[in-house]
This record gives sequence, C-alpha cells and structure tokens, in this order.
Amino acid sequence: MQGVKNFRTYFFRGLAALLPTILTIWIFIQCYEFVKNNISNHINRGVVNLLVSTIDWYPPITDEQKREYAKKLEPGLRTDKKALEARIEDEDIILGTRLEVASEYWVTGPWQITGFIIALLGVVFIGALLASVAGRTLWRIFERTLMNIPVVKKVYPYIKQITDFMLTRKELSFSKVVAIQYPRRGVWSVAMVTGSGLKKVVGSVEKDFLTVFVPTSPTPFTGYVIMTPKDETIELDMTIEEALRFTISGGVITPAEQRAFEEMTNKEDADGV
Repeated sequence: MQGVKNFRTYFFRGLAALLPTILTIWIFIQCYEFVKNNISNHINRGVVNLLVSTIDWYPPITDEQKREYAKKLEPGLRTDKKALEARIEDEDIILGTRLEVASEYWVTGPWQITGFIIALLGVVFIGALLASVAGRTLWRIFERTLMNIPVVKKVYPYIKQITDFMLTRKELSFSKVVAIQYPRRGVWSVAMVTGSGLKKVVGSVEKDFLTVFVPTSPTPFTGYVIMTPKDETIELDMTIEEALRFTISGGVITPAEQRAFEEMTNKEDADGV
C-alpha cells in the first residue's frame, strides 16, 4: 500500500511540475496553427502566384511532374498516353504544374514559415505606422469607413473595446481591486474598479459610487458590471494580475499577504504554545 501511495504522490507531483510547461507549449502551438491556417497560408499562396507569374523559369519542372498533374486534373489521360503527351505541352498544364510544385515548398514545405514571418512584420509595420500622425489619420479614416457599413458598425466598436482592454499599454484608470458584497450581503466578491458610477445614479442617491467589474471563474473576461456605494467596498492590496490569477484558479492562487487562513492558523498555533 505504501508503494501505491508513493506512486500516486510522485505522479501528481511530476504532473504538477510538467503541466504548466506542457500547457504553455500547447497554447503557443495552437496560436501558431491558427495564424498559419488563417493568415500565413494565404500569404504563402500569394507569394507562389507572384513568383510563378513574374519568373518564367521558376520553379523548374520535369515532364514527369507535368504528367502527374495532368492525370490528376483529367483522370481519363491515365489510359491515353498519346493524349497525355500532347496535353503536357499545353500552357494551363505547365502553369498548374509550376504552381503545384512551388506550393509544395512555400505552403506545405520548408518555406511555409515565410508567411508567418511576413504576417508578423506586417503587424509591426502597422504598429509603427500608427505611431505617426499620418498613420493615425489614415487609420481613423479607415475606421470611419468601417462604421458606415450597416452590419459592421454594430459589431466593430465592441470588439475594439475588448481588444483595447486586453492589449493596450496605457495606464488604466481602473487598475484597483476591491471587495464588494455580491451577490448578496454577507457574501464578498473580488471586483475591479472601472469608474465612478453614472452621474444620474450618484446625483439621485447622493452618495459616492464605484462602477466595478466582477469577473467570473475560470474565465475572467466574462462577468458582471455593478454600481456599488463606495463606502460599502473594501480596497484590497492586490494588483489586477493577482486578482485575475485568484479568479482563474478559483481562489487557490492567493497573494501571500492576503492569506487570512494561514495567519489565523499561525495565531492559533502561537496561542496554543
């Protein structure tokens, strides 16, 4: 029995050590696959079309490659060698063969990373462009054009708000963590301050209010927006990142200085000595 217990202990200890690394690698692989399938593959196909249309000799192809392409395009040529030999001299077969051979290198072969690099450089270029006055002006014109499209204008502003929230580097005015009584009195939830309440509510109640976002576990980017009296909140000595980790882990990951249970346990141990 002791051997089984040790095996289980060692297994979970090893799993706890390896799982963060494995999950991190898996997330990066999934992100790469998403970019590759939805962006870089299309860029690579564009590169293939550009190279084939501008360089007559690229890529070098053989008659056998032209035959294989022609037989895939027209299966009836598999049994008619005379027609096959005549067909491989046609321009459409030659062009199709060149595109197929080039795609084997650029889309599915060793050069497929090119599209990913171009996409990455493209994002960096746009970021650098937006750092200039001219770039920001052009981008505002582009956004105004988008906002004139009936369906897009209903979706784009909200997606922009979410991406700005997740990716902006500006110091955010709501980077403060508080505890509020939610969903009922006596039950406390961790929340992040996003504002000072709506003017109409503050004026009607004549109290200072806070607008807070209460994240849900384990997906902290969903949750509830609540207005609560400021004097009914408790400001917590936690960063936004610590609050998010606390939420994602279901309360398991708690900053050391906020672990009330350990302090109570240590106090009880000291009193018992």
